[in-house]
Amino acid sequence: MTDGNWKEPLDGILERVTAGADETRVPGVVAMVTDRNSNIYEGARGQRAMGAEEAMTGDTVFAIFSTTKAIGGTAVMQCVEEGLLDLDAPARDYAPEIGELMVLEGFDDAGAPRLRKPKTEITTRQLMLHTAGLGYDFFNAHYLRMAQEHGQPSVVSCTRASLKTPLLFDPGEKWEYGSNMDWAGQVVEGIRGKRLGEVLRERVFAPLGITDMAFTRSDDMKARTASIHARGEDGSLTPMDFALPDNPEVDMAGHGLYASVGEYMKFIRMWLNDGMGPNGPVLKRETVEQAVRNGLQPHQKVGMLPGVIPALSNDAEFFPGLKKSWSYSFMVNDEEAPTGRPAGAIGWAGLANLFYWIDRQNGLGGFWATQILPFGDPVSFTGYLDFETATYDSLKQTAAAA
Repeated sequence: MTDGNWKEPLDGILERVTAGADETRVPGVVAMVTDRNSNIYEGARGQRAMGAEEAMTGDTVFAIFSTTKAIGGTAVMQCVEEGLLDLDAPARDYAPEIGELMVLEGFDDAGAPRLRKPKTEITTRQLMLHTAGLGYDFFNAHYLRMAQEHGQPSVVSCTRASLKTPLLFDPGEKWEYGSNMDWAGQVVEGIRGKRLGEVLRERVFAPLGITDMAFTRSDDMKARTASIHARGEDGSLTPMDFALPDNPEVDMAGHGLYASVGEYMKFIRMWLNDGMGPNGPVLKRETVEQAVRNGLQPHQKVGMLPGVIPALSNDAEFFPGLKKSWSYSFMVNDEEAPTGRPAGAIGWAGLANLFYWIDRQNGLGGFWATQILPFGDPVSFTGYLDFETATYDSLKQTAAAA
């Protein structure tokens, strides 16, 4: 494929979302589309920070938040492939501290948490599927109360204490999006005997030729990092003095990586190519096929994410009204999406309004990166959906002209 049919409509979307008044724009965006071989579209518009001269460029570095999860999940599946990890064994066999977590049943009249032991052990499969009982304080009112009244640290602190949240329900009871993958990263560390960052460098980044992705930025990466902005209730944008910590206490498999978009595209291509990277295999084909399928039980449903901390997230949902499920570790859309994304494709997002999808059927994937809070930003999220839609429109035009 060439970018002939792709460039003009996709450039137009990036230009539109970075122009005009604050309430109708984003400060800057980088977006790319790849086929199985290489990027077929690369675009960057706007500034890395409002009021600054540095333009967004293809090598701009982003805090990629929960788009980290699929990368952490890849390290987990490598352990499964090698026979080092039983997904259905107690996760505490590999990460003992997870065995200390209790179930939060609510709060007593004095406001103290009511805790009990879980009825069953947490498994790594449940961590991969977000059914272990863990949540996030920006999506769950009980966790928010634990943070406000009992000092529960936020996971964005990347501290060991922030992992030790109570469970919101017994393991396996239902699906709730949360800090599951951070614990899955601890499982990997327990198996490998190394920090997760080192494991990823050796076993994921090296075979993919990725150098611009890390839990701790080099000086060069810091110099290219986009600033995170807050959107006010009136639509205004303000640069924030906030960043994920470099040299974190814990390498968080759920949200801790920094990366440029071009490096993430190498990861997407690996999934389009049945686990193969330019420097060797990352996963076996059969592992990839297993990892992209729904792993939830019929009673476990993927639904809307309720934004209980308005500064961090709006209520957000991909493709409301369509059936969605979860794999290891992606959202699966079980029906064709309005954008043209086919049933069975996978993808997810990051808190600062980063979005990606991987369509193995058509050999196509894309990534849209902004740095804005709260999640579900109406301008960035809508721009992303328009970007994905225009990509599939261009795909149809290319096929019709062939």
